[in-house]
Parts: sequence; structure tokens; C-alpha cells
Amino acid sequence: MDRPPAVAAVATIARRRAVLMMVIAALCWSTGGLLVRLQSITNPWEIVFWRSTFMALFVAGVLIVIHRARVVQAVRSVGSPGLLAGTFLAGTFFLFIGSLTRTTVANTFVLMSVSPFLAAIAARLVLGEAVRAGTWIAMTIAFAGIVLMVGGGIGRGQLVGNLMALGVSVCFAAQLTVLRKFHATVDMLPMVMLAGLITLVPAYVLAGPFTATPRDLAILAFMGCIQLGTGCLLATAASRTLPATELGLLGLLEPILGPIWVWILLGEHPGPYALAGGMLVLSAVVANQVLVAWRQRGPDVALALGDGAATATGPVDASATPQAPADARGRAS
Repeated sequence: MDRPPAVAAVATIARRRAVLMMVIAALCWSTGGLLVRLQSITNPWEIVFWRSTFMALFVAGVLIVIHRARVVQAVRSVGSPGLLAGTFLAGTFFLFIGSLTRTTVANTFVLMSVSPFLAAIAARLVLGEAVRAGTWIAMTIAFAGIVLMVGGGIGRGQLVGNLMALGVSVCFAAQLTVLRKFHATVDMLPMVMLAGLITLVPAYVLAGPFTATPRDLAILAFMGCIQLGTGCLLATAASRTLPATELGLLGLLEPILGPIWVWILLGEHPGPYALAGGMLVLSAVVANQVLVAWRQRGPDVALALGDGAATATGPVDASATPQAPADARGRAS
């Protein structure tokens, strides 16, 4: 159905605004490794505690502005699926910071980027959704890159950090599967706040004596409010306009830019194994996302324009939704 020029122009402006918001969100998320490296805190669980505290307060403030007197109802609306998904998200908070303190930023971000593949496998096993042949090929290539990165990190004492980065992707896949399993259509922000609150008690217990300086707290406040909180807020807004495949492609700026910041600004070289394996992983992820976006370009464009008559046919490929509206891996990093 042809749309009037005025309506099409409004849709185009809305799409461009959404693309800009998603790019800024990915930029916010990509600074996580750099900000951790700039702190004097050596205990990762103290970082988790303060980051989650500031993030929860920030998101709570946003929820109050948005929902006003109905803020409690908005939080309750996530239900048990949202609470369970928030628990998995809390796990990513621990694993992300734990990984950054035990391996290179490049390893952490690249290994986290395989989350759409793990989500596809989980959707196949739990939800019975089909996985395209191209996605299986991409997963095989990415697995080879992971083996290269993890194997290369053993001699450098980075095995645990690499495995924790993969754990972030596992938790993300579990989170997304829970939301899809129970058909949850909840706002991401209340779930993110709940994840932060769930994190606080275990992080406080594990942290031991706190050593954060005023400078550290300023960096952690930035991490909670801007790097994670604002990133999630912008991604949520963008998800109302952009299809999942495009969100996924734009979200790949995070694992690409994250290692670059610390490489350029702090001189943290990822190493030859990480570079070689990372190229394989990112190439597989990008190629898969581009292929899925190309195959779904017709339905996605119609949905992006808000055409109520357009419907996407066939099973949803979970590998195409690393930054889908229900995904808060985002905003784990």
C-alpha cells in the first residue's frame, strides 16, 4: 500500500532519529571497558555494586518521570517472566565486570558478541524455532574464532575472564528465551532496575572492604547513569521504530568500538590470538546479521513504517535479535 508523502516523510524522520538513538546507545555501551580500566578499584564486585546502585537510581528516576503515580504498577507489570529475565540480566552484570578484570577488553566484547548465536540455539532447543542454514554456518565460524581466542588466553592467564565473557552471552540467551517463552511484552527499563536491585546484596557481600575514591565514584556514577542507563533508555526508544535486524546491526558498534577505545587511549593490545579469533567471530556475526536483514528487508521496512497490514511470515530467527526490545544485555555491558 502506497503511503501519502507527508506520512512517509514523518516515518523517514522517525527512522533517522531512531538510528541516531541506537548509534548513541551503542557508543554509551562501548565505553564500559575503558571506564573500568580508568578506576583504581581492584575488586570487581565493588564495581558491580556501585555501578548497579547508580544505574538503579537513574532508571528509577526515569520511570518516575515517565509513569508518575503509576510507577509501581509499571514495575509490577513485568511479572514473573520479567523478574526471571531480570535475574539473568543481573548475572550479566557480574560476569561482564568479572571478565573485564580478568582478560582484555577486546576478548570480553568480542566473546559477548556471540550472544545472538546462543540465543538462536536456545530458541531451537526450548522454543522449537528453526535456525537458518546460514546461521549454523556463521556459528561454526564464530566457534572456531572462540576456540582460538580462549585457547590463546590460557597461557596468558585469561581463561577465566574469557569464559566469563561467554557467560554473559549465555545469560543473555537465557534472558531472551524466558521473555519469548512466556510471551512477555514488558518495558525493558523496569526489568533493568530490578536487575540492578537484585545485584546489590550479593555484590555487597562479595565486595568486602570498599576502597572506592571520589574519582572512582564519579566514574561509576557515569557508568550507571550514562554508559548503561542512558544506553538502555535510548535503545528502548529506538526499538519502537527500528526492526530487530537493524537494531542488531547498529548494536554491533559496541563490540567493535569497545576494544578500540582502550587500544588507542590506554595502549591495551589484544594480542595476536585475540585479533585473529576476534576477526573470525565479528565477521561471522556481521555476515549473519547482514544476511538476515537482507532476507527480511521487505517485512521489516513495512513494519518500520508502521503498516498495520504488513505481517512478518515464518519463524523468528533469534540470532537476528541481539538488541531486540526485550534484550537488556545491553545492556549488560
